Amino acid sequence: MSTAGTKRLFVGNVPFRIDAQDLRALFEEVAPVTDFFWPTDRETGRKKGFCFVDVNEADMAAVIEAMNGKEVEGRQLAVNEAQPREERPARQY
Repeated sequence: MSTAGTKRLFVGNVPFRIDAQDLRALFEEVAPVTDFFWPTDRETGRKKGFCFVDVNEADMAAVIEAMNGKEVEGRQLAVNEAQPREERPARQY
């Protein structure tokens, strides 16, 4: 969760072959990363095709400009400011 002075970025189209440490390092080439979260599938444990990167608010525009569309392992990253999560009704089983 982003804190005061930081912004959370949504990173889509993340290649599955890259590991979290290397992906975080790519962002840190542009600006310090204050938090990094790469969710996994509950059933398989595999990383999902997106992650979240928190950076200082002052660095947000530069990070988006540098990383949005950047090719990583043959895929172009989609980077933008994360939107608040919408509340969804609980699943009925």
